[in-house]
Amino acid sequence: MELLVHGVGGATPQDMLGDPRTVRITGDATAAVYRRPEDADAEQHPDRTAHGPVPEAYSWANLTSGNGARALWLLLLPFMVVNLAHWMRPTTKGPPAAVRCYGMLVRLVALSLTALLTAAACEVALDLTAWQCAGSAPCSARRSWLGFLSAAGDGWWSQPGRRLSLAALVPTALVGLLWYLSNRTWSAYESQRPPATEAAHGTGATRVTGAIATGGTTGGPSSMRPALGRPGFWYGRRIVARLRAAHTAAGFLIVAAAVAGAAARHDRGADVLALDLVGRALESVLALAGAFVVAVVFRRGHSDSLIDQRVDRAVVGWLPGVSLVLLALAMLYASWSRPGWASHGTLPGEEAFRILTLVQGVLIVALAVSAHLLHRRARHPRTALNGLGGPAVALLACALGGVMTGGVAQRVADWLDGPGTPGMGRGPITGPPVLLSWQASVIPVLLLLLLVPLAVLAVRTWRTARSLAAAVEQDYPAERPDEVRTRRIAATRATAALTDAIPAIIGILCTATLLLGGGALAGSWATGEVPGEAFDRAHPVVEAIADAAQTLGSLLIGLGFVLIVTWGRRAYRDAAARRTIGILWDVGTFWPRAAHPFAPPCYAERAVPDLTWRMASWTGSTGGRLVISGHSQGSVLAAAAVWQLPAATRRRVALLTYGSPLERLYGRWFPAYFGPAALRALHRELHCWRNLWRHTDPIGGPLLLPPEQGKPAVDRAALRDPVVYGRTDSHPLPEPILGHSDYQADPAFAQERRELLDRLPPALPGQRAPVHTADPPDD
Repeated sequence: MELLVHGVGGATPQDMLGDPRTVRITGDATAAVYRRPEDADAEQHPDRTAHGPVPEAYSWANLTSGNGARALWLLLLPFMVVNLAHWMRPTTKGPPAAVRCYGMLVRLVALSLTALLTAAACEVALDLTAWQCAGSAPCSARRSWLGFLSAAGDGWWSQPGRRLSLAALVPTALVGLLWYLSNRTWSAYESQRPPATEAAHGTGATRVTGAIATGGTTGGPSSMRPALGRPGFWYGRRIVARLRAAHTAAGFLIVAAAVAGAAARHDRGADVLALDLVGRALESVLALAGAFVVAVVFRRGHSDSLIDQRVDRAVVGWLPGVSLVLLALAMLYASWSRPGWASHGTLPGEEAFRILTLVQGVLIVALAVSAHLLHRRARHPRTALNGLGGPAVALLACALGGVMTGGVAQRVADWLDGPGTPGMGRGPITGPPVLLSWQASVIPVLLLLLLVPLAVLAVRTWRTARSLAAAVEQDYPAERPDEVRTRRIAATRATAALTDAIPAIIGILCTATLLLGGGALAGSWATGEVPGEAFDRAHPVVEAIADAAQTLGSLLIGLGFVLIVTWGRRAYRDAAARRTIGILWDVGTFWPRAAHPFAPPCYAERAVPDLTWRMASWTGSTGGRLVISGHSQGSVLAAAAVWQLPAATRRRVALLTYGSPLERLYGRWFPAYFGPAALRALHRELHCWRNLWRHTDPIGGPLLLPPEQGKPAVDRAALRDPVVYGRTDSHPLPEPILGHSDYQADPAFAQERRELLDRLPPALPGQRAPVHTADPPDD
């Protein structure tokens, strides 16, 4: 049998099997295995396989781009990116404590993103709307829906504390929605138990005890196996539950601090001793609860070697509830009558954004130091950014979070301020925190700086395309050269090579972002004014540049947020657009949620066990030979599933990968899991493995594995693309340049598949039986 696994974009079972009629063998509407109708009972008719293996397609597209609600995952993009940073840890030979320190720092960065999102929601609802606009008669007069909150109306809700308490329902609802989405997706993904386990005595965990339906062994102790082959790797139930509770509690506590902090600051200057004491006590309790949340995030809650089924009920059950009670107490405290209290300027606590940004910067620098120390112990030249890929991606996650939160705050401020410019003192409200204006102002500078490396890259690509012309013509020695055809093929090859330049571009982007972000933080802290005001008395040229940067930056940061929302809305309504966005999730949500619980769910926690079940059950019931054939991201799923197979099953399975990013992307960016050592170990454990690639493929590439004794090389020589250079009698029309697609169209594909099956051990006699098509049990 050939088990086909599609890549990004989600090819349909009909396309994979080359037949408009397909039947579902096992699975559900989310992910399933399909065959052609005539192959549905192929195990009962072995003579039908004389001319080739029975094809079977595993379709997992709906795990990432199914219903329209998943378009809302775009709003969770920073959380997804920071979760990737956790898995980008360099390969190391250092002590386990160094590895745990790296993971702890990433989890703290992830917690800071939740704090940033919640703080931004508080900025919009509490500061800009309830504190500034409702407290300003000119602003509230133009917003009739704010009339009952207006300070000029002298109603029950007009007091600042009561306005803040009512507005706090908005960020509270946002945090609650994130908790709900995380819990819902957890129920569908991380809560699925891996197969063939039994309880380990006295531990509350489970351990793999044998092969699935084969009676083989697991191939040695879990601690000695690569991480992707350990039984607990694709079971993230406990870590997601712990982090979800901690991040939810953090969100509620931040809202409570924003509400109670403003009231407590007023009470410290008033003469009511009782309210002052209550405020101080409440702030102390909130600080203690926040410290406990950080301690929960510090603790590692996931085990690769064990299938950990314990639930930390004291944390998961009580922590969000206690924080919600504290929020209710804060709202009650702030709502107490304070007749002489009036709101002026910005909401007290504006410096929280500066402190949060500073903490993020310190964490990123510490993460970079940790990654460097890990990488230096086990250097490899192919590792992206010399092991600093994780810190770079974590910094990009913080930058994305800043763009999204700053964008919505700028747009709401512009809307409420009417014709005025927020922060310039010419409108009815003061505007968002000064730091957000400084951060927006550096965006045009950052874009201008990026133009230089992008221009250099474009020139280098053009020169590379010219130099490749001779190599292209050498690949087709019997053909008459065609300058136009050669130039097009060479340009495709040169463009495909741009993938290898991504680390350099990301390195430049991250360095500029870190320096400019530090400058923005320093400028806002030193001046306390927006750039347009801070440079008001500078040279006219400098003043003009500062005004232009602030105006353009505000426009760009708002436009970026609007584009994300627009793209998400389009994807919600349009299946084609949703499939395009699904490509992003295919890559970004492969990894379990080990750093941020509000990230989109990990589809591999469903797909990898599905593939493992199918391969093990089919080979166990039939004794037959199986080649798992994975394209693009499907090759990553296929390799991960083969890693999970028991040794007895793995000996009956061959792996065929094509257009595979296993080394080119995953090996370079995730070296601890797909680095050279891990791929070599998989090569040794597999009976046979073959990889197909093209020079024109921007995603796939060679695996660069050294030959193992008694085994042929994994990488085949690069396939020619196009298959035919010019017009021939058998190909009278021009053949397309395929790039990353249609590897099956190359004659080499069928040849390599046949050779893989021939190298596998012959089918075991007396084991053929009807294939079991029922869904595998949860336990």
